[in-house]
Amino acid sequence: EVQLQASGGGLVQPGGSLRLSCAGSGFTFDDYAIGWFRQAPGKEREEVSCISSTGNSLHYVDSVKGRFTISRDNAEDTVYLQMNSLKPGDTAVYSCARGRGRLCLRWHLTATYGYWGQGTQVTVSS
Repeated sequence: EVQLQASGGGLVQPGGSLRLSCAGSGFTFDDYAIGWFRQAPGKEREEVSCISSTGNSLHYVDSVKGRFTISRDNAEDTVYLQMNSLKPGDTAVYSCARGRGRLCLRWHLTATYGYWGQGTQVTVSS
């Protein structure tokens, strides 16, 4: 059974940092791109970032460029999202998802992803 487990969320002050983890199981992890999405209350789900299966291709939504860094450790079947300089507007439930192949093609579209993990809450507030 394919499973994705997101963790690492919490409450942080503006300007602070968090690192989210997405652990995969039930599939060959290094065969698939992994994406991160977020959804704030009352808003639509928004793409955040995507990493190809090898980690050589990285993608970010403009609003997080320069602040967030996606990476992966295929030996540990885990993708990370390092979030720095957090803003109140980053408050959302963050979820990871498995792509349908190795590359982040059309990575901003939810239909690109076949499996989703449960979300982890990130709250940025003073």
